[in-house]
Amino acid sequence: MEQVTLGVIAVVLGVAVGFVLFIPFVAISYRRRGRLSFGRIAMWAAFLVYFWAIWTYTLLPLPEPGTLQCVGTNLNPFEFIDDIRGAIARPGNTFTDFAILQLALNVLLFLPLGFFLRVLGGRGILTALLIGLGLSALVETTQLTGVWGLYPCAYRVFDVDDMLTNTLGAVIGSLAGLAVPAHHRGLSLGASTSAPAQVTRGRRVIAMLCDWLGATIVTASVGISVQFWLEYVVADHDAVLDGRIASFAGTWAPIMVWLVLVLATGRTVGDIAVDLRYRGGNMPVVIARLLRYGGGIGGYLLVGLLPVVSGLAMFLFCLTSIVLVFITAQGRGLPGILSDQEVTDARADAHTAI
Repeated sequence: MEQVTLGVIAVVLGVAVGFVLFIPFVAISYRRRGRLSFGRIAMWAAFLVYFWAIWTYTLLPLPEPGTLQCVGTNLNPFEFIDDIRGAIARPGNTFTDFAILQLALNVLLFLPLGFFLRVLGGRGILTALLIGLGLSALVETTQLTGVWGLYPCAYRVFDVDDMLTNTLGAVIGSLAGLAVPAHHRGLSLGASTSAPAQVTRGRRVIAMLCDWLGATIVTASVGISVQFWLEYVVADHDAVLDGRIASFAGTWAPIMVWLVLVLATGRTVGDIAVDLRYRGGNMPVVIARLLRYGGGIGGYLLVGLLPVVSGLAMFLFCLTSIVLVFITAQGRGLPGILSDQEVTDARADAHTAI
């Protein structure tokens, strides 16, 4: 049950970090590869969960102060060879012996690291060896120092053999990554990244998702920052408990940020992330940009200010926006209808953009 809990913690942390990094990930993908594939999203998501799994499975659970038991260290390399010999000599199934299982788990834990370095980063065996050794050393040192002084002594054994077997796992994972075709590995440029690409409805939906996610992150960040400022700088505990100042700031921050961005560039965060731009139309620039703002994330945020029915209004706005993406030409949706503009790849005829 404990192992399941640690796995859940890794998934939750991976998803949380994935939300924060999603917009830059989308922007980099469209500029370096010209598209965003489900497979690549899944691969990066798996890497984030795996990264946190390394720490949860090697450091957690943290012991209660009253139950802390200090442990020793193993500074003699290759002692695992004697452990293997002992496992072979003992009666019973060698492959279920604790020493063998421990060795196998140490190798398997870092095998995905070498694989991800090869497939996602385009790095070879030497990089896998160095990063595997360095990360394993960081984990072992964290254990040795009692999580860098959080505990008075180590509660898990510092073992140089763990570093060796972890590094071996990273190297094996790098070799396994060679099974993935070369054109699917690394951060290499896509064939069409220098030329305008077709504006698909999926691309528009991703832009909308980036806008919503970005606004959500800004709202939460500003709200938390205001609460922190009120508590630790102003020392107004009553205002912290009341929460209205933080709520006001968190609500209006994304409204103003996106408004200024659209008025200045004609594009939202989502448009920039997927490299799209609204063009054409016969309206004055400022009017067109205001309508583009109101037909997108700006309208969604503003209807959220409506009393009582804000939740229903936001749902209907989202539903209408998504439906219009799929029934309008090139998915220009509500922003294109209101501003009388077409949505195009930002690289096409940039000098004609509003």
